[in-house]
Amino acid sequence: MAALHPQLAQDCFKLGRFPLCQLLLLRDANYPWFILVPDREDIREIHQLSEQDQQMLLRESMILSRALEQAFAPDKLNIAALGNMVPQLHIHHIARYTSDPAWPAPVWGRKPAKAYQDEELAVVVETLKAVLGKECEFEV
Repeated sequence: MAALHPQLAQDCFKLGRFPLCQLLLLRDANYPWFILVPDREDIREIHQLSEQDQQMLLRESMILSRALEQAFAPDKLNIAALGNMVPQLHIHHIARYTSDPAWPAPVWGRKPAKAYQDEELAVVVETLKAVLGKECEFEV
């Protein structure tokens, strides 16, 4: 298993894993913000993955995207692989709403992170578990 970058480990809850990717939840209750991290060493860019892993990453991203639409009914999904601050390849999946604190601007740097209350976190995790079913092996 590839080591998780320290910044991701600090900023996220580890929820579980797909066949290729670890599934994380950013510690920011302002938005339903999930991150996929391919379990491969020393990968910074999608094109550095094998062709098979690229296809698996796209499949897992689509599964997560559909689940987020079903679970959270966002107005828009923002999906991005930036890596400017954290070089390890990771793909953000953010459910956005016209009513969210940053709309319509990008979420980065708009509002300080809002900590999850235990009950809030449990609801988010259980909601996602219910729609992902056996597609993802949850650790929480």
